[in-house]
Amino acid sequence: MLGLACALAACAALANEAQPLAADPQLEARVQSIAAELRCLVCQNETLAASQSALAVDLRAQISQQLAQGRSSEQIKDYMVERYGDFVLYRPAFNARTALLWLGPFALFAGALFALVRIVRRHARGPEAS
Repeated sequence: MLGLACALAACAALANEAQPLAADPQLEARVQSIAAELRCLVCQNETLAASQSALAVDLRAQISQQLAQGRSSEQIKDYMVERYGDFVLYRPAFNARTALLWLGPFALFAGALFALVRIVRRHARGPEAS
């Protein structure tokens, strides 16, 4: 058990923040700003800005290169969506392709609530005579 605790502590000590890719602090701030709006495709629950996966590092470098080429934030996000789909956006826009993503949890909740009401009503009526 002590060995597991030591291993976990060592892993936590090795975890770092994303390393800056650009020498220019303004460019780095723009890279981090855009990366904070994009999802890491490996981690899926982290932004590109927070992730340390190899893919996230590569995508941050790609964002930096595109900014250096003069592309806007929107152009970069559009490129990422074109290449990886709407899933890459941490907060995807509501449209026909993402409607299920936005409305699905509410539909599931409504279905569960409907089933719960039916079960409670059936139980309140008592056992039915056969």
